[in-house]
Amino acid sequence: KLFRKFLNMLHELTLAFCLMLVIEGMLPFIAPKRWRGLVLMLSGVDDFTMRLMGLGCMLLGTILLLIVN
Repeated sequence: KLFRKFLNMLHELTLAFCLMLVIEGMLPFIAPKRWRGLVLMLSGVDDFTMRLMGLGCMLLGTILLLIVN
C-alpha cells in the first residue's frame, strides 16, 4: 500500500512537471522577441533580487495550492 502511494505521488509530480513545461514554453512560442527581452532584462538583476523573486513565486504557488486543494 505504501508503494502504491509512492507511485501515485510520483505520477502527480510528473504531471505537474509536464504542465510546468507547457506553461513555461508558451511565452517563447507566442512572443519570442518579448521573451528574449525579458531574459536579457533578468540577466542584469542582482542575485539578492532574483532570490526574492524566486521566494515570492514559491510562496505564491504554495498559497495557491493550499487554496485550490
